[in-house]
Amino acid sequence: MIYSNPAFRRMPLENNGAQTYTVALADDHVLIRNGLAGLINSFPDYKVLFQAANGQDFIDQLPLHDLPHVALLDINMPKKDGYETANWIRHHHPSVKILALSMYDNENYIIRMLKNGAKGYILKDAEPAELKLALDSIIHKGYHYSELVTGHLINTINKFDEDPKAKTALLLSDRELEFLQYVCSELSYKEIADKMFLSPRTIDGYRDAMFEKLNIKTRVGLALYAVKNGIVNLNNKS
Repeated sequence: MIYSNPAFRRMPLENNGAQTYTVALADDHVLIRNGLAGLINSFPDYKVLFQAANGQDFIDQLPLHDLPHVALLDINMPKKDGYETANWIRHHHPSVKILALSMYDNENYIIRMLKNGAKGYILKDAEPAELKLALDSIIHKGYHYSELVTGHLINTINKFDEDPKAKTALLLSDRELEFLQYVCSELSYKEIADKMFLSPRTIDGYRDAMFEKLNIKTRVGLALYAVKNGIVNLNNKS
């Protein structure tokens, strides 16, 4: 089990002339993060540039270092999760390749991370050799499409033909997805507006737009849709 920035500059050549590639990783679990860092540093051509406890910490630390070749991002993190962080990196530092890391073999997680800029997706229970392969693929090919990812992509494409709602879920914005998560709570619409720093009228607009997009008529229907499509996991929010 695997546990304003200066312009991009290459790391010095090491290991008998081979280039050393840098990785910056973000995971809110200290033991897993340290284990990953130790494992990556054991690979002869890789070096961990820095570790971050969450996406916001990752972004805050980035100006203190050269740009990493690879950002290894956990998905579920406080303050700024993997989706938001990947999207930020994609817009601000597109040269950094993003590899998603997760406990969940979940179709919606995978597709959403790819949509937000990830070039690969690996599970936390993968073997060390698979992590090494993923890093090599990201560096040398620009992407890592494992059997896990390609299988889910094919399954999703097939779903588009069978169920138009499956495609709709992937077209929802991050704010709409955040709204759906709050819909599954006990918060009132006014309280949701406060949480999202929006006006109640704007929240009403989100609700009505979701009703129309998903062909759903009630809040209960929205909540059931969110759970069924993996947007909200009621069993584990971490």
